[in-house]
Amino acid sequence: MGIVNVTPDSFSDGGKYNSPELAFLHAKQLIDEGADILDIGGESTRPGAEEVSLETELERVIPLIHRLAPLDVPLSIDTSKPEVMYAAVKAGASFINDVYALHRPGALDAAVESGANICIMHMLGEPRTMQLNPHYENVTSEVMQFLQGRINALESAGCEPSRIVLDPGFGFGKNLTHNLTLLRNIGKITALGYPLLAGLSRKSMLGTLTGHKSPGARVYASIAAALISVQNGVHIVRVHDVAATRDALKIWEAVIKDNGQ
Repeated sequence: MGIVNVTPDSFSDGGKYNSPELAFLHAKQLIDEGADILDIGGESTRPGAEEVSLETELERVIPLIHRLAPLDVPLSIDTSKPEVMYAAVKAGASFINDVYALHRPGALDAAVESGANICIMHMLGEPRTMQLNPHYENVTSEVMQFLQGRINALESAGCEPSRIVLDPGFGFGKNLTHNLTLLRNIGKITALGYPLLAGLSRKSMLGTLTGHKSPGARVYASIAAALISVQNGVHIVRVHDVAATRDALKIWEAVIKDNGQ
């Protein structure tokens, strides 16, 4: 899953693609690099991020989805607003990626009624405050309990299980120890029986471990994190560096492939 942020303030590439044409060219580049799906977002969810208006978010993402829809690459809308979900699916998106796990008023119904696939993510708190001393007794168990609860809510609302994807929410209300514990135990979350998505690309935890303060310098660490995720059962990795990640995964796939010898 290639990341297309049409925002001025995302933590890694905020402002780089903050125009319809630049965002389109970046999306095309990610497709050329081998992205299987594009995740399009018009509102930053980095720690401390402020909300944007509905009108602003629609203006950022809907024209881009219209332009990308004919390219036959599945499009994901990264939003928590039900109005944006409806508009994005109407414009050509087939996947809804909500960091609030459809908790906002109207979001659950909008997502289910859209017919799109749905990713629900665990977050402790909300972006403006989520990194202010997060606490868990057992982070893996608590994340799994939360995700199971959202699965139950979706299925009670009529969502087919085949449409559901789960994201443990690395960096969303979690410190370095929490993130490492989750990554170490991510295989346990597959026991819930749904595909997993992991978003570790260029995140601050990688900077803390490597000493790289600039998100753009965390490419190698991001590839390692993506590889560990896939090795332990993750189905989708959400990344900034599509070509580099695909190359690493191709080598891993070649090594584990049963060649009959």
